[in-house]
Amino acid sequence: MRLLILGTGGMANQHAAKFKAIEGVSVVGGVDIVPERLAAFCTEHGIANHFTTLEEALAWGEFDAVANVTPDRIHHPTTLQAIAAGKHVFCEKPLATDAIKAMEMTEAIEQSGKVGMVNFTYRNSPALQKGRQMVLAGEIGQVRHVEASHLQSWLVGRHWGDWKSESKWLWRLSKKHGSNGALGDIGIHIVDFASYGSGLDVAHVFARLKTFDKAPGHKIGEYDLDANDSFTMNVDFTNGAIGTIQATRTAAGQMDQLRLRVYGETGSIEMIYDTGKSTLRACLGEDVHTATWRDVPFDPVETNYQRFVQAVRAGKTQEPSFRRAANIQKVLDKALASDLSHADEALG
Repeated sequence: MRLLILGTGGMANQHAAKFKAIEGVSVVGGVDIVPERLAAFCTEHGIANHFTTLEEALAWGEFDAVANVTPDRIHHPTTLQAIAAGKHVFCEKPLATDAIKAMEMTEAIEQSGKVGMVNFTYRNSPALQKGRQMVLAGEIGQVRHVEASHLQSWLVGRHWGDWKSESKWLWRLSKKHGSNGALGDIGIHIVDFASYGSGLDVAHVFARLKTFDKAPGHKIGEYDLDANDSFTMNVDFTNGAIGTIQATRTAAGQMDQLRLRVYGETGSIEMIYDTGKSTLRACLGEDVHTATWRDVPFDPVETNYQRFVQAVRAGKTQEPSFRRAANIQKVLDKALASDLSHADEALG
């Protein structure tokens, strides 16, 4: 499989390294509107062909698939261009900045017959995959309550750099630069994590979003700091269970932690991804009477990168698909609407 990487910012390095490590995959081209960044990226990863526009790369055309690692608002137009050119697409999340655009992309890829998948990174957690299997196997009975959180701290700590001076962070705080804030950036991860891990779909959302005062005049240079920094959701699931889903970038002490607890009629399961480490615990059987939690072993799982390559070779999309990402985007759109209406919003 010959791969083109579109967008050569921070996350693109992960794509290049992961795809190059897969036997039979060649990263044959890179695209970026910033020539200096493009040149440095291609030199670092040994990529021979450089393009400053997608149009140039498509005119060349010597590749099978595109890894779209552009900023959020660029996903929609560039992915549609790649699909129209007959390319498979592995897109960073969110698929688009709203569900209407995401569904347009979904319908386009499905009609094309090409593979379209979205990089919900935390699907790579073996604890999540094993925990989901246990829930679906009925090991905790019918799910009644779900508790999920995604906690980061880069607004209060400098472990990932100084957000006040680096554009790679500042754009995530600015609506006019295409950001839907914490909701669009990490909210999409935790909603997928909670829904996938519990085996349930969200039916109703009641949400609150908060943007904190982070600079004089809520502005740094060209960046208006108006995107949300934290959110909470109360949700109903389609089976009648209820739950809470929350995320923030201000959780000092937490670099990147996703935690999901799924409580059922006969037991509970906790799935944690914490800055690269996965943990799975359960309270089952007789342990429910003593409130005893035990670690659950799990095996390694294939990554989204590996699943995408397999899907392209087989000519059949695997999960997480464009349609899955579009459905999760519907939840985020309803959360935004709920924050404005101060009312419960139903998923259509």
